Amino acid sequence: MTSEFDLIRRHFTRPTRHTDLAGGDDAALWRTTPGHQLVVSVDMLVEGRHFFADADPTDLGWKTLAVNVSDIAAMGATPRWALLALALPDADADWLAAFAEGFYACADAFGVDLVGGDTTRGPRNLSVTMCGEVPAGHAIRRDGARPGDDLWVSGQPGRAALALWHLRDALALDPGHRDACLAALHRPQPRAALGLALRGVASAMLDVSDGLLGDLGHILDASAVGAQILAAQLPEAALIAACGDTTRARQACLSGGDDYELLCTAPSDQRDAIARLSAELALPLHRIGMITAPADGLTLRAADGSTAPLARHGFDHFSA
Repeated sequence: MTSEFDLIRRHFTRPTRHTDLAGGDDAALWRTTPGHQLVVSVDMLVEGRHFFADADPTDLGWKTLAVNVSDIAAMGATPRWALLALALPDADADWLAAFAEGFYACADAFGVDLVGGDTTRGPRNLSVTMCGEVPAGHAIRRDGARPGDDLWVSGQPGRAALALWHLRDALALDPGHRDACLAALHRPQPRAALGLALRGVASAMLDVSDGLLGDLGHILDASAVGAQILAAQLPEAALIAACGDTTRARQACLSGGDDYELLCTAPSDQRDAIARLSAELALPLHRIGMITAPADGLTLRAADGSTAPLARHGFDHFSA
């Protein structure tokens, strides 16, 4: 019978890149770069809540690490070290090999060392504690937005939500767009290079995991500001093409989660710099609104110039 320690040695032990002591002791040892701050985040994925029981384990391995790399990217930091805690119903060697393959593929893509963790028997629960580093004082926080700043989002928010609705048989997707939507859900791409490039450019930033409006609310609260979304500048065309429904497309764009795109604010004089970053990274960056005075709240400006209040619709585990 496979023991817990055999499982770890077989599937989750390999040489590290920038770690003094990784798994095998009571704790890991590493040294941060002089003049840098340590950036730490933790997240978990729970079967039945974050992923289906029949989810492909290789995709799940990728996603388990990727969503945590995204948190580090959202701080403008470099991902470095990860600790992995697994609750598993059994020690299925094939499942674990496929999961480890996806996890390490993501680790290789973003230069992350797996330095330790824990395993136990129980309902499937996958948790990563992620550590990175950023030059002291240069982390991009949520509390730096100011009235007059532009509001930007990367990539194509909303695709993962369309994929989820599709898998739940609540929405039919156009075959030409279905694979891209499913890839956004199962293999999110952390915007690590963009996060680093936005240091000194963005005034506030986070990643979109629970829906654009819901996550934007965190910036508004931390910065004590309001915001206006410009309907005509939302990246909805591809979503409409994918589902053929303008209402569902807008819902996915504004309230769908799980895309792990970066949402940031930046002074208006940074527009040219952001356009250059978009070209250099071959990544669309959409200016979708502006930061306003706190009394203005959160509003949507239609193409005809009329405005209406917006609710901060986003995913909440204890109210959904």
